Amino acid sequence: MKTVRSVVQVASGNFLEMYDFMVFGYYASAIAGTYFPGHDPFASLMLAFATFGAGFLMRPLGALLLGAYTDRYGRRAGLLLTLGLMALGTLSIAILPGYAAIGLAAPLLVLAGRLVQGLSAGVELGSVAVYLSEIAPAHRRGFFVSWQSASQQVAVVFAALLGALLAAHFTKAQMISYGWRIPFIVGCAIVPFIFVLRRSLRETAAFQARTVHPTLAQTVASLAANWQIVGLGTMLVTMTTVSFYFITAYTPTFGTEVLHLAQRDALVITLCVGLSNLLWLPLSGALSDRIGRPPIMLATTVLALLTAYPTLHWMAIAPSFASLLAVELWLSFLYGCYNGAMVAYLTEIVPEHVRTSGFSLAYSLATAVFGGFTPAIATYLIHASGDKAMPGLWLSCAAALGLIATLILRAERTPAREAFA
Repeated sequence: MKTVRSVVQVASGNFLEMYDFMVFGYYASAIAGTYFPGHDPFASLMLAFATFGAGFLMRPLGALLLGAYTDRYGRRAGLLLTLGLMALGTLSIAILPGYAAIGLAAPLLVLAGRLVQGLSAGVELGSVAVYLSEIAPAHRRGFFVSWQSASQQVAVVFAALLGALLAAHFTKAQMISYGWRIPFIVGCAIVPFIFVLRRSLRETAAFQARTVHPTLAQTVASLAANWQIVGLGTMLVTMTTVSFYFITAYTPTFGTEVLHLAQRDALVITLCVGLSNLLWLPLSGALSDRIGRPPIMLATTVLALLTAYPTLHWMAIAPSFASLLAVELWLSFLYGCYNGAMVAYLTEIVPEHVRTSGFSLAYSLATAVFGGFTPAIATYLIHASGDKAMPGLWLSCAAALGLIATLILRAERTPAREAFA
């Protein structure tokens, strides 16, 4: 029971971080009209998605600065700091007036709020994953760490359910005008409860047992010395981030703007995806404890590489609620099984003395370069080619990177090197 409480305490902030990102993705069209108005709806939507992606560009910086802080001062201290930054970013977007009221300041301040959220998110995932890995029994590490990602799925489900309820009680015009702010305000209201949970966290025994806690300069030197592991870790995470943001944050826009489904249908599909992810992640984590992480990662990346475009092409021929749901659930299965094994694997290959910053940097680079811009890239690919299935090629490229990295690490894991005494 004590262990379950610790998992809930540490994963609660991870819920908030993902909830904020999902809500922005769900209501990108309304945000575009509020802060990036223009004569071309495509251009406005692209600006909104670019702002969504800009938050991910701050993640590597957050991974270095806040990751070094967490590796030096403790997992608990880092988790409290990131929660405060996330709350600040969420509040700024929830209450900010639109372009019609304050002009150019509106999109600039929205961008600033996203950058603050991105800074905190750069280390939030790493802090949660490392904390769970350090409190887990060695033979159950995969199952424990899988709840890092599973807590994100609770956020996906909650945000989609809230969105479906709002769509049922507000008109489309009301949602575009002011209704989209309600989920952000709900996120702000959740913050005090999460703070109470996290404040009572105990430091991990593994961190307390360490006699050397690196400075920022030492952390940077160690990460540079282990650049191969960070690079391969980034390739591993690319498969996760691209597939996750496609099947969650982009799905409502894909369903409504591209396939012309009702907003409520697109949100229901996203809700089903979140529930599916929540099922497969811990199952995969537990299975990886029994048969190893690489076999699961190899199988899922190969399947994703072979099926991503064909399944989307099949769906695009005659788009419907049922066909989009079937494709999204298949991609959810691949994502959940891969990520359930991969996250624990990444905590195991990163050097212990920079575990939080190393994990966070690999995760953040993958998200900043590839995953975070998936909605924008998918939107552009469809617009440029006229092919509604083109995002499948982007998913296939991400799967190829994950497959290559897994094969390299499985063949010969690069030894970690200490950069300081």
